[in-house]
Amino acid sequence: MVTNLEWVEEAWLKVNAKIDRTSKKIGANFPHASVNGTYQLEAPSWWTAGFWPGLLWLVYRDSKDESLKELAEHCEKKLDNVITDYYRLDHDMGFMWTLTSVARYKLLGEEDSKRRALLVANLLMGRFNVSGNYIRAWNPWHEDEDNSGWAIIDCLMNLPLLFWATEVTGDPRFSHVAKKHGETVLENFIRKDGSVHHIIRFDPVSGERVEAIGGQGFAPESAWSRGASWAVYGLSLLYKHTKEEKYLQAAKSVSHFFIANLPEDHVPHWDFRVPEGVTKYRDSSAGAIAACGFLLLSKQVDPTEADIYENAGVKILKSLYENYGDWENPNQDGLILSGTSHYPEGKNLDVPLIYGDYYFVEGLSILKGHRELFW
Repeated sequence: MVTNLEWVEEAWLKVNAKIDRTSKKIGANFPHASVNGTYQLEAPSWWTAGFWPGLLWLVYRDSKDESLKELAEHCEKKLDNVITDYYRLDHDMGFMWTLTSVARYKLLGEEDSKRRALLVANLLMGRFNVSGNYIRAWNPWHEDEDNSGWAIIDCLMNLPLLFWATEVTGDPRFSHVAKKHGETVLENFIRKDGSVHHIIRFDPVSGERVEAIGGQGFAPESAWSRGASWAVYGLSLLYKHTKEEKYLQAAKSVSHFFIANLPEDHVPHWDFRVPEGVTKYRDSSAGAIAACGFLLLSKQVDPTEADIYENAGVKILKSLYENYGDWENPNQDGLILSGTSHYPEGKNLDVPLIYGDYYFVEGLSILKGHRELFW
């Protein structure tokens, strides 16, 4: 058991103070990446739409600040138009409505949030390809593109919405789909050394695996660190919801790879296999996501192993706080610096990212003793 966590309370106070300020600026909107110190806002349909309201719910859970609650609820209502009037809903529905509707339902028991989340869970379940046993990722980005056979490692974090839907309705169809997708991840995404692929392309008709695609990593056979972090947390959540040993073992394998490849300050580079001559930007968001996964995993393994994962999670979060946090600067909206969004496309490099901020605060809340996850 990790001790001497006085810094957690210090960090929590600084988070609260900064969110009190930035919430008045950002309002009920949907930030993604901080550019020159200002969080750029995206449409409600963008995949990161849940992270700001989710962060507000994390802080509200402790502070009971009604202004944060009202902003989070307003964000959730803005997403209603996305459900009914938007053609591009994809696998990221789990990210969006788990941190808005499921979070509000778990905290306040509001029936309208339960209804929204169940509707979206049905839509997410509808993306399941029964031949390949995967939830399809994106829709075509342009008219002549066909990505109907694509599945991505990130989607592990959308599965908790389906498990929640089974839990509240008693209908096992949702969890059946989640487990089938999880099995496909084990069979196709996790390498023997614990590193992971970002994208696997299947034949959408036969369901056969066709190829691995590099995606946001450097190359198809590299090791994109945020992909590894999605796997650490997503597989740990799969074990939490299923208690199937294969997910626990996979989570441990990916975690060992992740931990073994961390630099001295415990915050990962954007890809663990960046070749010489390529800038080794950090990805603080990958660190924050993985830290939350490690903390969950530490509660699920044999007690003799728990310290391995808890220590890793604490070291990452403490380094993020001490070395990458931005607390008093009035010209920076983000909490955690040095996130890398999409290196291959040159997008949002070495900047705060809203999901990095969210998972950092979720990690702190876990260390403060909160055991119920929105996931």
